[in-house]
Amino acid sequence: MKCDVAQENIVLVTYGELPDERLAALEQHLADCEACRKELEALLAMHETLAVRTVAEPSPNLLAQSRMRLDEELDQIPAHGLMTRLRSNLYGWLGHIQSAPALVTLLVGVGFLGGTALTRYQAANQPRLPSPVVMTNTANGVIANISGIAQTPNSEQVQVSYNRLVPETVQGSLDDPQIRELLLLGTKAAANNTVRTDSVALLANECRSGHACTDGSDTNGIRKGLLASLRHDKNPGVRMKALEGLQPYVAQDQAVRDALLESLMHDANADVRMRAISMLEPVESDSSVRQVMRTVSTSDDNPYIRNVSTHALAGTADIQ
Repeated sequence: MKCDVAQENIVLVTYGELPDERLAALEQHLADCEACRKELEALLAMHETLAVRTVAEPSPNLLAQSRMRLDEELDQIPAHGLMTRLRSNLYGWLGHIQSAPALVTLLVGVGFLGGTALTRYQAANQPRLPSPVVMTNTANGVIANISGIAQTPNSEQVQVSYNRLVPETVQGSLDDPQIRELLLLGTKAAANNTVRTDSVALLANECRSGHACTDGSDTNGIRKGLLASLRHDKNPGVRMKALEGLQPYVAQDQAVRDALLESLMHDANADVRMRAISMLEPVESDSSVRQVMRTVSTSDDNPYIRNVSTHALAGTADIQ
């Protein structure tokens, strides 16, 4: 894998959108390329920094002005040229084909028969490799890619160089910095939902037991990782686990409190919103908490959440 392809994959992996079949090749490239590793570390650090900041919503006036400017720019676009007209005519021809099912069926049938005949011809005339083929280190992992091919002059001997994917395992205490770093990576770049859930659950238990993220600076980054999972993870089970780990810091950490208020206002899962409102009970007298609860008490789709918010406002009506 080249660095330009790796950097594109790095952007995808930071958003959790890189397919599993490309993740292994990226990990192998990162093991050998220090520049790309630094690029990944910088992107992850940027995402962690952005995750703890409240996302500002654009004002309605700004959206209206932006739409007006867009309409003005579209009106100033010059008339289409010859290539654009030809492309439009092609799309129109394709539309006529779609409206004629019999013609479409005929074309698909002809294409299928032609492709089958071509495949059989290529298979019949494909050169066959000499046997036997000897492969060394077959127990060291699956083949990732072919890195080189060299043929011995005036012979049928071919030397094929290839790279293997070798999985690695690290075992250690939860207090070990390397283990925690890998768990934090598991909250963002896990191979599946189960691994991501387990990573967040272990980090949350560390916070709840007082083994990590106990100081205001959160030097290990665990609290920031839980905040990022609460805000951005698509799995509601993972977000619930993140809430469990953040519970001890609601009263003392404004960033945690803001993240809970954001979940109460915007999370799509009712269980997550109910859990957030129960965690905010010790700080219900806070002005920002009261403001959000006042909004939720009148606009939330869940009647239980509206009822709890109303009772919370009534119980703290004399506290300013």
